[in-house]
Amino acid sequence: MAINLTKGQRIEIGLSKVNVALGWDPNQGTGSDFDLDACAFMVGSNRKLPGDDFFVFYNNPQSPDEAVESSGDDTTGGSSGGDDETLSVDLDKVDPQVQEIIFTVTIHDCEARKQNFGQIRNSFIRIYNARNNEEIARYDLDEDFSIETAVEFGRLYRKGTEWKFEAMGIGYKGGLQYFVDKYA
Repeated sequence: MAINLTKGQRIEIGLSKVNVALGWDPNQGTGSDFDLDACAFMVGSNRKLPGDDFFVFYNNPQSPDEAVESSGDDTTGGSSGGDDETLSVDLDKVDPQVQEIIFTVTIHDCEARKQNFGQIRNSFIRIYNARNNEEIARYDLDEDFSIETAVEFGRLYRKGTEWKFEAMGIGYKGGLQYFVDKYA
């Protein structure tokens, strides 16, 4: 049975192959399509990328260690009735210099489209077993991010020899560039 996480809650993963899926629905009548982008920032103990190719997103769909792979870019969201973008993670392949994998969602072209997370509903992150699709944990982002254009949903992190997951739910302004500046 899946665990419904609350902000800040942490759980042990206990698996080597997991999928991290994100989903959302745009509010009706907001004009342009919402193009949200799921990304993974694989960072070292200094909370910086070991190299640019450890930033996994639609233009770099796989990490150099082949541990993280993106399902691609869903440019409309809400179209699947569930997961909109998925990041597949093989924890056994993660480069030893990587201590955390931070999962973010940003709104593409947010300034030109005048969009923010306050116009999004039903957004979530869920972790499930990549072998049998059994859901391990889910975090529903129910906070009101009325001005934010970028959200850190959660992170996988090393604790000794184990991997754990933390639900974060922290919003920022600045879109994808905010995270690139923060972790590069």
